[in-house]
Amino acid sequence: MVRYDYDLITIGGGSGGVRASRLAAAGGARVALIEERELGGTCVNAGCIPKKLFSYAAHFASDFTDATGYGWTVGARSFDWRRLIANKDREIARLNGVYTRILETAGAEVIAARGRLVDGHTVEAGGRRMSARHILVATGSRPVVPQVPGAELAITSDQAFHLDRFPQRVIMIGGGYIAVEFASIFNGLGSQVTLVHRSAQILRGFDDDLGSVLAEEMAAHGVTLRLSSQISRIERAENALAAHLDSGEVLAADTVMYATGRAPNTGDMGLEQGGIALADNGAITVDDFFATSEPSVYAIGDAIDRMMLTPVAIAEGTALIQALFNGGPRRMDYENVPTAIFSHPNVGTVGLTEAEARARHGSVKVFKTRFRPLKATLSGSPERMFMKLVVEPGTDRVLGAHMVGEGAGEIIQGVAIALKCGATKAQFDATIGIHPTSAEEFVTMREPA
Repeated sequence: MVRYDYDLITIGGGSGGVRASRLAAAGGARVALIEERELGGTCVNAGCIPKKLFSYAAHFASDFTDATGYGWTVGARSFDWRRLIANKDREIARLNGVYTRILETAGAEVIAARGRLVDGHTVEAGGRRMSARHILVATGSRPVVPQVPGAELAITSDQAFHLDRFPQRVIMIGGGYIAVEFASIFNGLGSQVTLVHRSAQILRGFDDDLGSVLAEEMAAHGVTLRLSSQISRIERAENALAAHLDSGEVLAADTVMYATGRAPNTGDMGLEQGGIALADNGAITVDDFFATSEPSVYAIGDAIDRMMLTPVAIAEGTALIQALFNGGPRRMDYENVPTAIFSHPNVGTVGLTEAEARARHGSVKVFKTRFRPLKATLSGSPERMFMKLVVEPGTDRVLGAHMVGEGAGEIIQGVAIALKCGATKAQFDATIGIHPTSAEEFVTMREPA
């Protein structure tokens, strides 16, 4: 019997890699996790966590304004960008330490180096070679920037959390969730923001109504939208940047940020030499149980480009360890995975879009509402909420739930449980609403649109 140095070597210390390594080590396996940067991956260091903290910071501007309608007198106020950065950095450092402790407490060895695959059972890192019965690649993803002249003058989300100075004018390029989130953040903190997107609608891939409604709400908040437009080149212009649109218009900005998608972070790792099959975009090809073309090597998370969501990577890591060390294969269930977009206002969604439901089931019933929330009646805010249910007529099952409005992620999380349980529209209707809340609208929509 072959004797390996470890039972599991994980390359990548993001959410999925840490979860898998911790579970395996806690169960008695000999585990090494290799990570060249801070533990926690994109989510902790340059994604979910700092982004949500920035979103909280940006929301205070509207909170101060809303307070006036409720009898509060709010005095002079100012925003300190560097203080926000310092406080954010302190919290991220704390989380990095938490990840280190939970791995070491479970018994995993953490190796601070870049890992490269040598063969199906061997990894090289930090000048040493080590072997393992199983190897897991969980190296996440990275921002993608189009090849546009002057693109090197722009930033991505990786740099947005570390800017030395707060930009007064920002051009955001893209129309996905990262673009609308950062456009909302910079706008809320006081920047003049222009969002440039090549398509006629933002949030492509989500339910069409979500993109339409969010575009209207973001415009009402002061974000300028340049849809069906593209940047042809970026140049320096005195103390600013000049972004040239394909229409001939030139926009001046202090910061230009690309949020035009992410790609699996799988380059320069020896994967091809190790016999690992990759897709055209660099994603690692795996089967239903996360095995690659090399039977002893597995991959999860953004590196396989199925659903680039932190909770999905964690669930994939959990399923893999159950299969490898705890008694048998377990398929990952990707149906009805909820997600939220922390734009202003928030977006929450779970299940099928209306278009997907029609393509899969034919005719569907659609219930939707748009209304002014109670909070806005005294604050004077123009913000309006939107909710939508997509229902399959034959079974009455709710196929999709979608929302734009404050707390959308918090509300959709509960709705997602109902969809996972196969709830019907009749069961939604039979549920008593909590009044007065915005969430009660999900159980009071009676007439199809």
